[in-house]
Amino acid sequence: MVALPAGEFTMGSPAGETDRKYDEGPQHKVAITTEFAVGKFEVTFDEWDACVVLGGCAYQPPDQKGWGRGTTPVINVGWDDAQHYVAWLTKRTNKPYRLLSEAEWEYAARAGSDKAYPWGEQIGVKNANCDGCKSDWDDRETAPVGSFLPNAFGLYDMHGNVQEWVEDCYHASYEGAPQDGSAWTSNCIDNRRVLRGGSWYGSPTRALRSASRLPLSGGYQGNHNGFRVGRALRR
Repeated sequence: MVALPAGEFTMGSPAGETDRKYDEGPQHKVAITTEFAVGKFEVTFDEWDACVVLGGCAYQPPDQKGWGRGTTPVINVGWDDAQHYVAWLTKRTNKPYRLLSEAEWEYAARAGSDKAYPWGEQIGVKNANCDGCKSDWDDRETAPVGSFLPNAFGLYDMHGNVQEWVEDCYHASYEGAPQDGSAWTSNCIDNRRVLRGGSWYGSPTRALRSASRLPLSGGYQGNHNGFRVGRALRR
């Protein structure tokens, strides 16, 4: 886990950003007033399998065509499955683990940047795993976590590899969104939740930008879906 400081940022994308979608606006200030912790990596198969062995998770997600388990990110998990995992981890450690809110996720991904990606306006070369990132895994399979450089907060794979479930319901715009970094969990549209960050087969501009959002049913288990844990810090 990495402790992130409190801070303010502008959530969403500006009107001129390439492949921007309507649901990435309106841009708005979010003030996160307390520090919180974020998983340095996406949850791996090793970590999920420990939950199964210790009786906390009943579901055993498959890998995909021999991509491997171990330190590759767990895939084929839905939002509902991720909730079972964080509930088990909370009970196991007596620490309040949870999914990140959507605002916390974007704050963590941007790591102080206001560009399309934390490293700039272009996807660049070998900064992530996606369809067009020019990595060794592009548009083929997941990469072991930590295969690319971390962002300024010390977090790995916030962009590409697997898209990450967050706590929030999906809303078609940020009108009325919380401005304190908390999760927006009321009035879900068709019970859809939000995934962030894009994946190994995602388009850089459509899926990997810091502001990109994808709504899916919370029960959807796909080979591009994973998650990252967060927790409040008790002082």
